[in-house]
Amino acid sequence: MKKHILYSKEQIDEKVKELGSTISSDYQNEDKNLLIISLLKGSFIFTADLVRHITVPVRIEFMQTSSYGFGKESTGKVDIVSGLKVDISDYDVLIVDDILDSGNTMKTVYDFLKKRNPKSIKTCTFLDKPSRRQVDIEVDYKGFVIEDRFIAGYGLNYGHHDRNIPYIFEVVEI
Repeated sequence: MKKHILYSKEQIDEKVKELGSTISSDYQNEDKNLLIISLLKGSFIFTADLVRHITVPVRIEFMQTSSYGFGKESTGKVDIVSGLKVDISDYDVLIVDDILDSGNTMKTVYDFLKKRNPKSIKTCTFLDKPSRRQVDIEVDYKGFVIEDRFIAGYGLNYGHHDRNIPYIFEVVEI
């Protein structure tokens, strides 16, 4: 496997800082009660970095979904592997994920959480790949918009590996 770096650690750090500042500004009102729901496994690194740049009080919870298995493309079927055990009706929910690709995962989680009557619900992804969208969903906060490439690093895996790489790279088969 050959790696072609798309976003360096420095570019990622700057974008996460920018997103944290925007989110902080949007949720600074006293009537806001921010609950971040991080979608595991891919978004754990992004979420950890992001919340360190959010300056308003925040609660963090996790949900685990699965739609990729070991392949390069989503199976299209989204499973909620580990749901949420928290009453979210008093919270302004922000769903955080690593990438918005087909949109199936975000739409499934969004619809699942919306039925639990949060005060508000928004979405945040580090990467947005609109050319692959299969469902009608837009992201409220996004880092980078990318072309249709298979990528890994910074929380995104290739098989069960490469989540720990501090930059994002395109997987190039050789």
